[in-house]
Parts: sequence; structure tokens; C-alpha cells
Amino acid sequence: MRTPSQRKIALITGAGAGVGRAAAEAFARAGYDVALLSREPERLVRAAAQLQAAYSVRALAVPTDVADAQAVEAAAARVERELGEIDVWVNVAMATIFAPLSSISPRDFERATQVTYLGQVHGTMAALARMRKRNRGAIVNVGSALASRAIPLQSAYAGPRRVPWNDSTARW
Repeated sequence: MRTPSQRKIALITGAGAGVGRAAAEAFARAGYDVALLSREPERLVRAAAQLQAAYSVRALAVPTDVADAQAVEAAAARVERELGEIDVWVNVAMATIFAPLSSISPRDFERATQVTYLGQVHGTMAALARMRKRNRGAIVNVGSALASRAIPLQSAYAGPRRVPWNDSTARW
């Protein structure tokens, strides 16, 4: 097993539940130290403790609203300060409203778009700023099959997931 200073670091947004939590566990199982970002501190602390106990890795809970670019940048700086250089950045965070478009307020729709779309933008920008300097690293932007077809009651989620993120997949 690698020592903590030799382990790779994976940062996962939306790590409090669902796909983000599963991704964090997969990286921990593979021997990565993990940084868990989400808006829900209690879930993050619980998940970090579980991953540390199950896989003997370092797991850092960093409560973060990915819709806030400055908060994402601060989280990335904290992760690199406390764990080390980020090798893999996984953008999973999302927000959705399960309702017909006609019953969603503009404010709620805007918030879902900020988290789901701008969260990936902010994460990708923070990751690129670090990875380009080192000329290494990987960014994973999680999409959704819901983005490729009309799904009732999912307009607030599917729209932002539809926007392709080519800059993050191109060689920098």
C-alpha cells in the first residue's frame, strides 16, 4: 500500500450522495486519497469517516457550494494544502426539480442551472488552473442520459447536462 504522500488524490463534487458518493468510494477502494465536496456538511463528514475506516485512505470533507466560483477555488486550495496535488477531478454535483416546467419558479430553475452547469464550469476551471501547471491530471464531467431525450418533469436537470464541455476534454 502506498504511503499517504505517495497516493494519488481524487476530488469529487456532489460526493454527499448518489453517483458522487459512489465515485468517492470507487476511488478510495482503488487506493486514492479523496476530497469530498458537497453542500451538506453532515453527509460529507459521515462519508469521509466511512471511507477512512473501510479503505485506510485520507478522506477530507469540504463543504462547498459549486455554484460559487470562489468557494470552489477555495476548496481546491484547501485540498491541495491538506492532501496534496489533485490528480483527478470529478464533477458530479447536480440539482434538480422533479416537476413540470410550468410549476418551477424562475429562481428555482436558475439555482438548478447554477449548480448543475456552472458547478461543472467552476470545477473544470479550478482543476485546469492546477493541472496545466503540472501538465498532468484528469477531469471527469459526469453527464446524464436524461440530457439526450425528452424526459417529463426533468427540464431543470436535463438542460444543463446537455451542454457539452469540450474544453475540459481537449488536451491543454
